[in-house]
Amino acid sequence: MFGSWSNAGLIDQIIVRDPSNFNWTTIFFLAIVVFIYWDLYRKKEYKMLVAGISLYAVHWFYEIMNAVIAKTTGYPLWAVTNDSTSFILLIGVSVELSFMFSIAGMVAWRMLPLDRTKKILGLSVKWWTVISMSLLFSVIEIFLYWTGKFVWVYPWWGAIPVCITTYVPFFIAAVFVPDAKPKFQKIFLSSLIGLNILLLAILIPLGVI
Repeated sequence: MFGSWSNAGLIDQIIVRDPSNFNWTTIFFLAIVVFIYWDLYRKKEYKMLVAGISLYAVHWFYEIMNAVIAKTTGYPLWAVTNDSTSFILLIGVSVELSFMFSIAGMVAWRMLPLDRTKKILGLSVKWWTVISMSLLFSVIEIFLYWTGKFVWVYPWWGAIPVCITTYVPFFIAAVFVPDAKPKFQKIFLSSLIGLNILLLAILIPLGVI
């Protein structure tokens, strides 16, 4: 399934960071995410935390770039509608989606077997996890697009491109970074998180995203 120019009119109706639809479910989801992270920290499950933070950092970089594309070309690669969420953070991500992505990397990491060096049909279980999770999320995105609450405009953008160019990098970060050397982890996370914060601090006040 791919996007359609017939959806272009929906983009004009999106109002980013409009509190009109805000409801208290957002606070409930926030509490759950905070509990999950704090519980893992207390249990010293640091690799699980790294998995979650790694995917989340990549997710935010993609969302920022999607918002920049929307500003420069007129349309984002993906967008969420105002009536589908209690709050839109950037044109392509609602607060609910953002909370989901904050724990998606942990889900992928938990799916790995204890022996992460194991291979199936010559392919490591890590790559099987990356592929299976990417396909799963792409199928879910097809459903979201079908509901009309998630919008694709460009005819060349859809489930296949999003699987390869978006979800595969997401889950590569989630399943490979936690086992990387601590020095690489620190450089990767500090650099990407710092870049995201810098871009948000500059582009939001300028009205770019």
